[in-house]
Amino acid sequence: MRAAGGFLVLPWPAAWAGAGAGAGGPDPGPDPEEARGGLLLRCGAVLGLTLICVAVVRRWIAGGVCRCPARLDGKTVLITGANTGIGKETSRDLARRGARVVMACRDLTRAERAAEEIRRTTGNGNVVIRHLDLASVYSVRQFAEDFLKSEERLDILINNAGVMMCPKWLTEDGFETQLAVNHLGHFLLTNLLLPKLKSSAPSRVVTVSSIAHRGGRIDLDDLFFSRRPYSSLESYQQSKLCNVLFSRELARRTTGSGVSSFCLHPGVIRTELGRHVEGWFPLLGALLSLPSLLLMKTPAQGAQTSVYCSVTPALEQRSGCYFSDCAEKEVAAGGRDDAVARRLWEESARLVGLQDTC
Repeated sequence: MRAAGGFLVLPWPAAWAGAGAGAGGPDPGPDPEEARGGLLLRCGAVLGLTLICVAVVRRWIAGGVCRCPARLDGKTVLITGANTGIGKETSRDLARRGARVVMACRDLTRAERAAEEIRRTTGNGNVVIRHLDLASVYSVRQFAEDFLKSEERLDILINNAGVMMCPKWLTEDGFETQLAVNHLGHFLLTNLLLPKLKSSAPSRVVTVSSIAHRGGRIDLDDLFFSRRPYSSLESYQQSKLCNVLFSRELARRTTGSGVSSFCLHPGVIRTELGRHVEGWFPLLGALLSLPSLLLMKTPAQGAQTSVYCSVTPALEQRSGCYFSDCAEKEVAAGGRDDAVARRLWEESARLVGLQDTC
């Protein structure tokens, strides 16, 4: 400390060192607490934005919702493949509306567990199970015979069961499995039950197809891939195109009978249907298992269009049309070929031994 020109000069306090950093003093750096708080704030903002984006994507993936409040008291509904996936959720929704629900399933043990759950959650005890193996012409005929004898009416038939991209398996009748289960079994079942559908008119036939029909090509001379190399994807696409053409031709043939026919794409859904895809490509299945929770519909969401086509009033005038996300959509060009639809109908009848069709 010394005097300079009459002024007293004191040492610079250490506590003021930071204030003089810009003038050449030492810089202690940012406050650790403030830095940590800023990082947490930025992380919170990113997390919040991510959650909002996930919610928006999930809402978009969910698609349309059937908001029709129609009741089905006194009506009978038959649903194939009803013990799991969208078939189970469709059964639950229609049971909640008061319908008598007949669940047609291959595995009766699993079917009874699903039926009991539906009875418990809906309060509707009028939910029954019946055995049906769509891969067997004999089983389909036996089921239809028993149903016609025991049931008074059939208001809604939902052709829901299916297999997807399985290996090349042949059924007991010598049919390729995907075409047999997805198309031929439902073709025969619907035709055998038409008398009951007509006597219960107005009635509906709802067939679950897929957007995969857009890549389908029907080879009427080689439906079972006997001469061409088998592709599980091409076989699946062919069977789904068959669904579309069957639904369209059924609508044409039942005009004026009081029976309406609708076809639909339920969406991309996380169900057991994709088990063979994971079998063919296990790595792909593992990689998709987590994203699927975000990018695929739940079974309940996937059931919405089936429910929509079953209960929406005044839909009869759109018989033969194709739906997705609870709205009518344009079908692929191959699904509008009436000449192929007629030929497919005739060939399907020949294959399953059906003499009299509508």
